[in-house]
Amino acid sequence: MMTICENNVAKIKEICEEFNRDKGELINVLHKTQTTFGYLPEEVQEIVAENLNTSLAHVYGVVSFYSFFTMIPKGEHPINICMGTACYVRGAEKIINEFRTLLDIKVGETTKDEKFSLSSLRCIGACGLAPVVLVGDKVYGRVTLDSVKDILDEYK
Repeated sequence: MMTICENNVAKIKEICEEFNRDKGELINVLHKTQTTFGYLPEEVQEIVAENLNTSLAHVYGVVSFYSFFTMIPKGEHPINICMGTACYVRGAEKIINEFRTLLDIKVGETTKDEKFSLSSLRCIGACGLAPVVLVGDKVYGRVTLDSVKDILDEYK
């Protein structure tokens, strides 16, 4: 659980001010806040709700609805496996299972050392390279079971 120090509270308030404390700007406030802190734990959501004069339930509803937002810290190297139709047909499920095995985490989790987190996406628009894996912003195409360990080794 994230402990909110006064500096972080001030940063959240600053972000809310940038958007004129307008509750209609909630998604933009959450996006910038997540960019700043890496995730949106309950304590951060409470401060946003208070500063936008809206309910915590409303903020939580937005955070939990949109898959972009996360309440769990991501790893230093977030891994996303595309599960769109082309990737799925070409073995993305086997690829994601190999990452799960090698990292010893489930989809949606982060490794104990906080180095890697594992997620899936619906489609990244690189169907010709299926199956596709993203590590941060780097795209790996035509990933095979054998190349999963090589991808991980690049970041260890």
